[in-house]
Amino acid sequence: SFPPRRSSDLRRLHAMVTMREGSLFLVLAVIIGLFSGLAVVCFRIFIDWTRVVLLGSGLSPGWPRVVWVPTVAGLAVAVLVYKFFPRVRGSGVTQTKSAVYVYDGLIPFDTVIGKFICCALAIGSGQSLGPEDPSLQMGAGIASLLGRKLQLSREKIRLIAPVGAAAGLAAAFNSPITAVIFVIEEVIGTWSAGVLGAIVLAAVSSVVVSRWFLGAEPLFRTPPYTLVHPLELLSYAALGIIGGFTSLLFAKLIGYVRPKVRELPSYWKYLLPAAAGLIVGAIGIRLPQVMGAGYGFMDEAMHGQFVWYMLFLLAFAKIVATTVSFSSGAPGGMFAPTLFVGAMLGAAVGTTQHHFFPALAGPVGAYALVGMGTLFAGFLRVPLTSVFMVLEVSGNYSIILPVIISNALAYLISLRFAPTPIFDVLARQDGIDLPSMEELRETRALRVEDAMREPVVPVLAADDTVEEALAHGFPPNGHSGSSPGKIPRLPRRRFWRQCAPT
Repeated sequence: SFPPRRSSDLRRLHAMVTMREGSLFLVLAVIIGLFSGLAVVCFRIFIDWTRVVLLGSGLSPGWPRVVWVPTVAGLAVAVLVYKFFPRVRGSGVTQTKSAVYVYDGLIPFDTVIGKFICCALAIGSGQSLGPEDPSLQMGAGIASLLGRKLQLSREKIRLIAPVGAAAGLAAAFNSPITAVIFVIEEVIGTWSAGVLGAIVLAAVSSVVVSRWFLGAEPLFRTPPYTLVHPLELLSYAALGIIGGFTSLLFAKLIGYVRPKVRELPSYWKYLLPAAAGLIVGAIGIRLPQVMGAGYGFMDEAMHGQFVWYMLFLLAFAKIVATTVSFSSGAPGGMFAPTLFVGAMLGAAVGTTQHHFFPALAGPVGAYALVGMGTLFAGFLRVPLTSVFMVLEVSGNYSIILPVIISNALAYLISLRFAPTPIFDVLARQDGIDLPSMEELRETRALRVEDAMREPVVPVLAADDTVEEALAHGFPPNGHSGSSPGKIPRLPRRRFWRQCAPT
């Protein structure tokens, strides 16, 4: 077949190719969601199986076992990380952002395998980390692999990593809206219509797979909520203030300890996860609730199973254990520890309210749920995600007023005393300067890459006349020193000598 000879045919062909790639991108988003959901299901089952095998099915496996298991497993994790999977350390959020903004969407598939094995071993053995960040990066890695295999354009491969990230996070949280908003708010930073549809399709399809295998129950069994008295909002305001300063403590501690640990001699790198496992195991002798992700204990806190001082103790013990585990280089995420600390703080405030002012106190579970969103807003600095997460988990819109009050106070306190968000701190400690989504929201600065535009050069056929070339805007704007948007007036012979093919 012969190529089209008219420029209109070429433009029509280009539009068809672009339309087909866009449609393929949406279909691929569904496929990414299915594979990411299946990977996260296997990941969660593997974590539970590892925990039962290593620590048993009871609450406390006994002090010898609770100490030596995370220590030995930490040594095994260090060997796997530094010998076979060196890219699995750190936060999956910052690594996914690096893939989007630095590496054109490239996430090697061995990172997915490494995250699956190393994170399951670390979390299952008791390290105080969570599975959500690894799930996010595994979804992004699956998306990156499929994009490369299908030979998508550079721009599509760059955008496909956030699509997979939303799918992985949605399956881990069993919350598609939360995953979509988090990826938009923290990874991409802008509400782009071109990628929003793909992110939504991937998140929904991954949650369908997750619920098919693990059930449709929400992550937590939340009790019904009703506002007992308008003065109760003061308690939620107090929770926001406490949560804001606790978020500061958490972020400052990780920001200080992690670089100090990384400055140690290189031979320490094999011992640090084992030392972290030893410390977490020592804490777990008296407080086994801080080991692992701790979802079951968050559920117990929602239903009033702890006294107030025990709740405060668990919250601050979890901060110490998570700081030690994450700073040691053990792979895992900070989403679950953040939710744990928030649930314990919220339940502590609710229990105290019930003790001193029982007539003005709502259910303890509501305080624990609002506390989760409060720490999410203050520590991870994603205020919009934190609100929708609580609404999606609770399924009760009436809780939105306490959520907004508490989350806003925590976010403003954290923003005032810690200008740099935790994900930006971690990226800069790793030597990567990524765009700060919070700074973009606050300053609305125009970046050079956003202002640049590729020049549009019209395509001419060999038998086009000069009049047709002029009608199609040839020569390009700015040619021969002309001002942008104007075509220079040249003699026809000279014009043809410049434009005609040689």
